[in-house]
Amino acid sequence: MKSTRHAKYELYYHIVFVPKYRRSQLTGKTKERLETIFAEICEDKGLGLAESEVMPDHVHLFIGSPPKNAPSLIVNWVKGISARKYNQRYDDRVKWTRSYYVGTAGSASKGAVERYIAEQESDDE
Repeated sequence: MKSTRHAKYELYYHIVFVPKYRRSQLTGKTKERLETIFAEICEDKGLGLAESEVMPDHVHLFIGSPPKNAPSLIVNWVKGISARKYNQRYDDRVKWTRSYYVGTAGSASKGAVERYIAEQESDDE
């Protein structure tokens, strides 16, 4: 559990995105370079990179973030900054599609939260 001056939180986002035309180009040195760049971005932005997996045709990231950062902002940071840094540093190019998947995770599952809320409603009666 982490905290700010006004909040305690445990927010993690599972983010998945693909390269343009879903080309299987994220292998070898490209994979290693991207993993390094993703770690740099998370460190610079105050995010926690819990897990990362660069597959040949898509990327999985599991990122912890304070509640002030919207999931869409985190995705924009990761995709935009990674493409810019990669393309400035290396001759081969990386381009991401505009689409992505993001799911939330924390210390409790969706089912546990639903049960907790339902129990609160029945306690009020």
